[in-house]
Amino acid sequence: MSEDGKEELVGTDDDSENTQPANICSNYQKGSTLLRRMEMCVAEAEKRSGKNAVNMQETFTVYLIETRPMDAVADGRNPAPDSLWRRYSEFELLRNYLVVTYPYIIVPPLPEKRAEFVWHKLSADNMDPDFVERRRVGLENFLLRVASHPVLSNDKILYHFLTEEHGWKEVVYETGFQAKADSRLRALSATFRVRNPDKRFMEMKHYSDELQSHTSQLLRARARVADRLYGVYKVHGNYGRVFSEWSAIEKEMGDGLQSAGHHMDAYAASIDDILEEEEHYADQLKEYLFYAEALRAVCRKHELTQFELEMASQDLISKKQQREELATGIVRTFSFKGMTNKLFGQEAPEQREARLKLLEELIAEGEETVKEKTLECEEHVDRAWVDVQRFKEQKDKDLREALINFAVMQISMCKKGIQVWSNAKECFLKM
Repeated sequence: MSEDGKEELVGTDDDSENTQPANICSNYQKGSTLLRRMEMCVAEAEKRSGKNAVNMQETFTVYLIETRPMDAVADGRNPAPDSLWRRYSEFELLRNYLVVTYPYIIVPPLPEKRAEFVWHKLSADNMDPDFVERRRVGLENFLLRVASHPVLSNDKILYHFLTEEHGWKEVVYETGFQAKADSRLRALSATFRVRNPDKRFMEMKHYSDELQSHTSQLLRARARVADRLYGVYKVHGNYGRVFSEWSAIEKEMGDGLQSAGHHMDAYAASIDDILEEEEHYADQLKEYLFYAEALRAVCRKHELTQFELEMASQDLISKKQQREELATGIVRTFSFKGMTNKLFGQEAPEQREARLKLLEELIAEGEETVKEKTLECEEHVDRAWVDVQRFKEQKDKDLREALINFAVMQISMCKKGIQVWSNAKECFLKM
């Protein structure tokens, strides 16, 4: 890919930082997202061995990312895609950067690092080929989600991740995003001490808890049903073996029993493909299970900004009260300074003037801080709420489609079971 072509595919950092909430939806509809300018996929996964940071041998999986500019496809050309390998930890680094840089956005989650909600016959090993394949699909879905987002898709770091195999991590760390990350302790403190959070975000936090709870229950129920279903199909395998062995000692009924046995064997063998397809739908549900934490991250950021605003406002009120007390000489609240004045007399006029001047400077700084925190809080609320509405539309569409397809699959599976027993019945009637 040429350098000129690369520059055309990605927006500037200023564009991504200064995107206003009112323009987000319109930009999305105009096709400004990276996905409309670049084809991308996670084409394959490969197991490798190497030494880690502490010089110990380890086995890990890398994923091949392939990209190609859309203008080349539109012009009828079919150039070979650009490709590079990334580890799962590099996807994690990209997402952490996006979460810190865009705290008002519900950043798409990564697929699970280790298998959860698995039925007992499914391997929980993160090196299992089937699990690695499902994670490859999940990582591709993550990239497509980010590349289709109206704000995230125009970030230069994302573009470097997709196109620059070497030096990408250094570029990420140079942004200083780690220093901007809010500590979990501060966020937890703000959660319990904030007084006037936006009611919409309180409702959204409750909604994210319910989304996680209901999705977890659904996935657990599905795992239990998968175990029972596997057992039912294997019972049909036993029927098939019995009918086949029985056919060997029967002369007149032999052909019918053998045919019925074949139908039962084929039905029992189909369970592996069925449950593999079910895992695809389970992974779609898991994505929204992990989205619940992304929703809570946006809520925590709101609580933190609101708490900082409240603390700045409280500090400003306190300093204005000190100024009033110093100017009038009337102490309205108990303080150590007030007690010393009563015991040892008032301050000299020069000291009072110096303190008043200092308080005026601190009050001016405090007013500026309150103004900045108010603006930051309002911007976070406005921008986050736009993204929440976008997320809810996406969630309703995705889950409706996944659950309908799952129901259609179950209906098809039941019809196949009825057909198997109908065929077996015909075999028995012919005997």
